[in-house]
Amino acid sequence: MSNQGVSSVIKVVKIVALSLFAALAVAEPASAAEGTTFSGAFGVGLTVIGAAYGIGRLAGCALESMARQPEVAGQIQTAMIIAAALIEGFTFYALVICSGQNPWPAG
Repeated sequence: MSNQGVSSVIKVVKIVALSLFAALAVAEPASAAEGTTFSGAFGVGLTVIGAAYGIGRLAGCALESMARQPEVAGQIQTAMIIAAALIEGFTFYALVICSGQNPWPAG
């Protein structure tokens, strides 16, 4: 299989995984009514993994762009920092929401 073929397979796998997680997120309220819930730790784990992947891709692509066009490196770096701040802001918001989702009572 060529490099392009492997790349398209990886994209399909990512789309399927994202669809699965989206389906779980939508199905969670329905299953909560039946007594089955996901813990906040599961949501925190997904949030951190997603944010780390997003910021890693962002930094990798920005560095590649800066290597290709050094004359616009300052603009690319500024855009990268703003995008990373937005990703982190969403991550902190999601972590706050997930921290309140604990199906096990305290104590």
